[in-house]
Amino acid sequence: MNNKIRTIALLAGLSFFALHSFAADAPRLNILFVFADDWGRYASCYKGLDGRPTINDVIQTPSVDRVAREGVLFKNAFVNAPSCTPCRSSLLSGRHFFQTGRAAILQGAVWDEKIPTFPLLLRDAGYHIGKSFKVWSPGTPADAGFGGQQYAYQKAGGACNNFSEEVTKMVADGQTVAAAREKILAQVRGNFDEFLAARRPGQPWHYWFGTTTTHRSWIKGSGKQLWGIEPEALKGKLPKSMPDVPEIREDVADYLGECQAVDAYVGVLLKKLEEAGELEKTVIVLSGDHGMPGVTSGKCNLYDHGTAVTLAIRYPGTKPGRVLTDLARIPDLCPTFLEIGGVKPPENLYGRSLVPLLKSAKNGLVDTSRDWSVSGRERHVGMAREGNLPYPMRSLRTPDFLYIRNFAPDRWPMGAPFGAAESTPDLKAVDNSTFSAFPDMDASPTKTWLIAHQHEAQWKAHFDIAFAKRPAEELYDLKTDPDQVKNLAADPAFAARKRALSERLMKLLKEANDPRVSGDGSTFDKPPFSDPEQGGGKAKKKSGK
Repeated sequence: MNNKIRTIALLAGLSFFALHSFAADAPRLNILFVFADDWGRYASCYKGLDGRPTINDVIQTPSVDRVAREGVLFKNAFVNAPSCTPCRSSLLSGRHFFQTGRAAILQGAVWDEKIPTFPLLLRDAGYHIGKSFKVWSPGTPADAGFGGQQYAYQKAGGACNNFSEEVTKMVADGQTVAAAREKILAQVRGNFDEFLAARRPGQPWHYWFGTTTTHRSWIKGSGKQLWGIEPEALKGKLPKSMPDVPEIREDVADYLGECQAVDAYVGVLLKKLEEAGELEKTVIVLSGDHGMPGVTSGKCNLYDHGTAVTLAIRYPGTKPGRVLTDLARIPDLCPTFLEIGGVKPPENLYGRSLVPLLKSAKNGLVDTSRDWSVSGRERHVGMAREGNLPYPMRSLRTPDFLYIRNFAPDRWPMGAPFGAAESTPDLKAVDNSTFSAFPDMDASPTKTWLIAHQHEAQWKAHFDIAFAKRPAEELYDLKTDPDQVKNLAADPAFAARKRALSERLMKLLKEANDPRVSGDGSTFDKPPFSDPEQGGGKAKKKSGK
């Protein structure tokens, strides 16, 4: 190499080093991520957006509303899988859930360490990372994708994961509701304080707050007792798939109380950011991993009640108060966080960064290509069906239609009836154990009520929507049937629409190399995916679910 070439090479190297150093040293935004277990699309900032009475007319979430008001609210945000572990596998990696190996199921899930995840990529790029409570579980190892428990900040306490249980206990011991609530909020504040104190001066950070309070179970009647939510205020506002009766309205009111607890936690975190002078240096993202648990068409279902979630993002400098109708997917958050952190995302992700939408000044639809979302599931509770078989299904959601493909319509969608098939079901067992009947629906007063009234003509259709076997194809017109209770798949008037959506879904799945449509399509039916569980059912709330 002559001197001239050496000089050019040296200058090029110095230029690259200078650019690289500048990028690494440039101020980068912090990332606060609140991702609540089983928190669906329930926040008062959604009130009125659907043009009809809904559950959101009753809930009060001032802190979530503030984030939406000062940032961007996504009207249409969907998970890739309406089950805790596979949803989180998709979120952490930015992939389809079915591209994550054994992390694509819930019970028996095992994390593949070769899959890159956004928290560890941010860490490697210089971010201080930390989490409180649930990131990825049930699965082995717990909270894989976030480095396990080495980045846990939760010494102040975890009562926030069981709000109604903990407050009810303290009230029984003589404390006021207000005093009990403040004790729990103090723990939220203490964990966040511990995390912030551990960073280096000027170091950007990413904090994941993963409360599980919105996961079953909770104290019956706590929505009214602890939050003043009147069950009767929900009359006429439940999805049509759910019987509008007092017992179920109370169950939903209790769930909304837990959602309001999440809002209270958000308020604590916002206040701390303001006190620390960090609010305008921080991107705040609020969301959940799927819809309401223990109810018809919710968790473990591909209807909107199961896949639609809250998504509010406060991005410093963006035009505030915007409501976007683009179809956002929770796996989009992986490349979003990486772009915020200045990290190049892995190739071939399903998710697409939301940063261009956040930086836009538009309302409504920003990106016309965001007109679809794919969701699916395989196995939730392992023993729900004979042979630990999954219930394989995929869906294509567009602005106007929902198309669902059930690949094994001979199987029970919510698991086998078990005790519910008896002439006189043991309702106490159903009420207390998810596994006593239809195990893919969490135990709940709603589930017990449906089983108790299954033979009454007035409620037979509601029971069937919840638990009966389903046809291979489902099609719903979202404009005329927003609650998705009228299947149009067999209607000749919609044959062309059904065919087009089916072809589009199959094309997308084949392009993504979905094991369900590649080869013989039985990958998820075989070992290791169908291996028997170790240790029985889904972990309880206190152990991370």
